[in-house]
Amino acid sequence: MVLVGIITLAVLLHEIGHIMVGNVRNASPRAIMVLPIGGVPLRDGSGDLNKSPAVRDEVFTALAGPVINLIFAGAATLFALAIRPNFPAHLLSQPFLSVDDPLKSLIWVNVGLAALNLLPAYPLDGGRILRAFLADPGTHPEALGMTYSAATRRAVLIGQAFAMVLIFLGIRNPWLMLIGFFLFVAVQIEDRSLLFQSVIESVRLEEIMLTDFSTLSPADTLEDALNKAVHSLQDDFPVIRGGDMVGVISKQNILRALREEGNGYVQSAMKKAFETATKHESLAAAFRKITKGTTIIPVVDENRLVGIVTLQNLMHSMGLLAESRKLQREEE
Repeated sequence: MVLVGIITLAVLLHEIGHIMVGNVRNASPRAIMVLPIGGVPLRDGSGDLNKSPAVRDEVFTALAGPVINLIFAGAATLFALAIRPNFPAHLLSQPFLSVDDPLKSLIWVNVGLAALNLLPAYPLDGGRILRAFLADPGTHPEALGMTYSAATRRAVLIGQAFAMVLIFLGIRNPWLMLIGFFLFVAVQIEDRSLLFQSVIESVRLEEIMLTDFSTLSPADTLEDALNKAVHSLQDDFPVIRGGDMVGVISKQNILRALREEGNGYVQSAMKKAFETATKHESLAAAFRKITKGTTIIPVVDENRLVGIVTLQNLMHSMGLLAESRKLQREEE
């Protein structure tokens, strides 16, 4: 438990470094999945798969983690020297990791984590730097035309190779096998993320939108609307007056209005400001709108409502499409 606590602290420091610089460089992820070898950034899928961020931003953000680990290791070494004059000789003696000396273990875990992450194996920090240079024609002229997706894919393959080599070398050293295992897990997560991103960039809304859906009228009472909602799988409804869409309303808003104000009309509870999309827009565009807090996106064609996209059917469709693309790629 002592070693687990030391490794966790080092990883958290590492990721705090990424977050701090990422906030300055506008490159912060939605969340980070923490693994013993570092964190795997989880993004919301709303970015452009083929748009490469600036190399300088990517490099600075990637290097922030190892730099923080080295600074912390240096500070811990100075502290150890202040309280233990004979510490330098002890620091270089094996074993480097031991529960008998947590301070020494803390120093070497931070140094080791920094060194490990400088390997050019995606999704380690060195691999992210490699990906940035592969995708930037200014620094890598022969990669002219290589998309950010292609550069990521190449970096993922390199990361998989590194993981397999470490696992093989781990026959004699269990630490290397453990590192290789977690690297392999991280690479698989990134690979799935890349597949997911490729799906939402290439699929059009007309391929996944709901065309058989219920609508409400602004003149419907809230009790009538709730009754229709009970018999529908939809959570959100477009509100139509004549042939025009004038608002959207959700089951939650219907229930809240009934509790707070009693039975009234849909017009008084519906949202009159809403996002719309065309059927030729990508799934990524819908995802960007959904992540802003919208729960239903009306799909229009020549000012005519032809379908809807909801958060529920969006997540369902993305899962099925990702599996379909994976099967296609395996067959190829």
